[in-house]
Amino acid sequence: MPTDDLPETFHVTTHDQLRAVSSPTRHRIMAVLRFEPATITQIAERVGLAKGSSSYHVRLLERAGLVKVVRTRKVRGVTERYYAMAARTIELPDPGQGGPDVLMRHAVGDLEAAPADSERHVRMAHLRLTEEQFAELGARLEALADEYRELSDPSLPDASLVFALFHPARRDQAAGGAE
Repeated sequence: MPTDDLPETFHVTTHDQLRAVSSPTRHRIMAVLRFEPATITQIAERVGLAKGSSSYHVRLLERAGLVKVVRTRKVRGVTERYYAMAARTIELPDPGQGGPDVLMRHAVGDLEAAPADSERHVRMAHLRLTEEQFAELGARLEALADEYRELSDPSLPDASLVFALFHPARRDQAAGGAE
């Protein structure tokens, strides 16, 4: 099933959906399903899990509506199911002030788990922008990510792009308002 057939965005709105995407293991499973469908056996091999564990996590993702069966086939009398993402993009609710950002936690975990000798581009820049510049930069970053997602080829190695554009807490807010 090509990713062209998928809806553009799945909005995480329920507690069960948020709990499903909050697991690093399920995050890795969704990464496997990002470009092409896979069976429980294929997912287990790619993620490094036992088939039973892989099946458990996929069922939770399926119940939450994040993945779905897109194809079945009979193999020696057993029905083999192929799972795929329910949408091209999973959009999480705003975690609110001081709330943990699930995507950033997963991204840091993925970065830490990446081979130390692999090429990386990690940078943090502190900027001073007008609200108009802030909005323009956010739109440009999203457009760039979308442009390269369109160029993605499942036969090529995975690459992850994560960005966060935000207004940090003022120093007096970060220190709890103490002087």
